[in-house]
Amino acid sequence: MNDLPKTIDEVLEKLDMIIMNSVNDNNYNGIFAYVYRRTTDQIKQAIIARQFEDNERMELIDVAFANRYISAYIDFKEKKTISRSWMIPFQSGHEKLTIMQHLLLGMNAHINLDLGIAASDIAQGNAIEGIKNDFMKVNDILKRLTEEMQSRVAKISGLMILLDIAGGKNDEAIMNFSIVKAREQAWEFARKLAFMDNPEKRLLTEEMDAKISKLAGIIKHPPTVILKFVLKFISIFEVKDTKAIINRLQA
Repeated sequence: MNDLPKTIDEVLEKLDMIIMNSVNDNNYNGIFAYVYRRTTDQIKQAIIARQFEDNERMELIDVAFANRYISAYIDFKEKKTISRSWMIPFQSGHEKLTIMQHLLLGMNAHINLDLGIAASDIAQGNAIEGIKNDFMKVNDILKRLTEEMQSRVAKISGLMILLDIAGGKNDEAIMNFSIVKAREQAWEFARKLAFMDNPEKRLLTEEMDAKISKLAGIIKHPPTVILKFVLKFISIFEVKDTKAIINRLQA
């Protein structure tokens, strides 16, 4: 389990293991792991179809990106130090939050923190500008998958409509989280990191981790009383078995 993947196929194998372990432990972190596996497979199919400007480079970025999550997962299991952004979702794995909250906690850490770091590791200095089109192209894949997952979560959790009523907008806005906005911020983060030396990178990463972990706190504990009540109410009526949730997301 501790050997990090070198190809997308190996990433998919690791994600399958994380999903299996989460199901066996009834850990809700498996919800994000499942959706992330779907995303990774979609990117793999796009690479096979030669949809990126540099498909080989995109696989390197995707593997580096995935390894940020896989490393954090392994280190958490081994009680090693990990980012605060990942500590919150991992520690919340057995808490009865809503399905959407568990999903957003994983997305928040992985997109807002990990993506920029992974991209800058692969394309340093001026090379970072050369990956922008492919970096942004993934937005289309994420947008389609996010819309699909929101629809499936709504079928599992029929009361999610209460979030729309309570917030006046969609559930992403209520949680202060948007996939497109997150990837745009990740791009600016990557551009900054690409031109920094290691001490500067470390400082900026720590600053970002602090900000992103605060957002995780908002996702987990919304600032308004009505949202807290609505989310608690929704959670009461949601499926609580991780395997059943994933099976219904697959259906």
